[in-house]
Amino acid sequence: MDKFQGKVAIVGTGEVPTGKFPERPALQHALESCKMAIEDAGISKDEIDTVMACGVIFNARYGRDLGVGLLADELGLCGKVKRNFMLFSGGSSSSDMLELAVAMVGQGFSKTVLISHSEKLAVSSDAFGRVDDPFGMGMNTIMGLITQRYIHETGTTPEQLASVCVSNRKWAQLNPNARFQKPLTIEDVLKSKMITTPLHAMECNILCDGGSALIVTSDERAKDLRNPPVYPLGFGSVVTHFNATYAPDMAALSYPQVAKEAYEMAGIGPEDVDIAELYDSYPVISLIALEGLGLCKKGEAGRFVYEGHTWPGGSLPMTTNGGMLSQGHTGGGGSFAILVEAVRQLMGKAGDRQVKDAKIAVETSTGGYYADTHMMVLGKEKP
Repeated sequence: MDKFQGKVAIVGTGEVPTGKFPERPALQHALESCKMAIEDAGISKDEIDTVMACGVIFNARYGRDLGVGLLADELGLCGKVKRNFMLFSGGSSSSDMLELAVAMVGQGFSKTVLISHSEKLAVSSDAFGRVDDPFGMGMNTIMGLITQRYIHETGTTPEQLASVCVSNRKWAQLNPNARFQKPLTIEDVLKSKMITTPLHAMECNILCDGGSALIVTSDERAKDLRNPPVYPLGFGSVVTHFNATYAPDMAALSYPQVAKEAYEMAGIGPEDVDIAELYDSYPVISLIALEGLGLCKKGEAGRFVYEGHTWPGGSLPMTTNGGMLSQGHTGGGGSFAILVEAVRQLMGKAGDRQVKDAKIAVETSTGGYYADTHMMVLGKEKP
């Protein structure tokens, strides 16, 4: 895999606002974000030879159509693209799709890949209802168990856990695409309704509509384009279980393992990280990732966030788009939005959220019932 480093680049991003849009079809989210990414990259759409769509949750018919050419047809690419397919692994779809695109471009199977996600979950409130077979637990219940285990092992306080929501909201207030931008305090979080011990309502993500896209191509082509290229430098991944109750370690979720793999591939260490774009479907996942990636010592992540180090202006900016806790959860697209944000930051195009002089970003994701763990390292310079 190290043969791709410096040879493959992300050159364009697109994203529509996240929210509740009952009158807007998911296809509109897809087409608008794809057109934004193509325009942002400064390429002709006819250069795209592979269209890769993320699987969807809300509608089986729409998902099927994406897999057999709907997006290529709507973009006027039929007869020009060589491949159109759909990939889905839940919240880790973005990691799997980018890694596949990098491999295809790096090995010469594709020249330019369009990666797309679109979803409509704001009106599908039962999409993550009883999901964890065979026990029928919903995601909130699963995360209540994981959170309690993490608290037991680390001594993290309710205030520290709630501070993750506050940190993310501070970034969301700077993000015009975020659904939730109202100021939030730790007291607000802890006064909200208890959903499943120890999680309050504001510690549970809200399902939303949205869409995003990326353009991946060769470094040789990127030299002639308008954006500074962003280079994938390292990947780490592992699948550990299906049912959440069978997770080998609920309080770590294999982040140490995948971090070691990704850091070694990229040739860097945690001390080199400028931005941490962390999967945050619930607050504890961000804390587990901070520790597993070596950005905090075990048991210290809660205090680190509580003290403001991950906020705007802090020493380690974290989840700078607001994440799923504030931008909103769009199914497999929750991690897509975080990945798009990482690329924007390294391109220097994050607007009011821009982290000065950022050169290295790490991004994490996990899918299903936290069945797999992924980490990638992105850089604005060749290794």
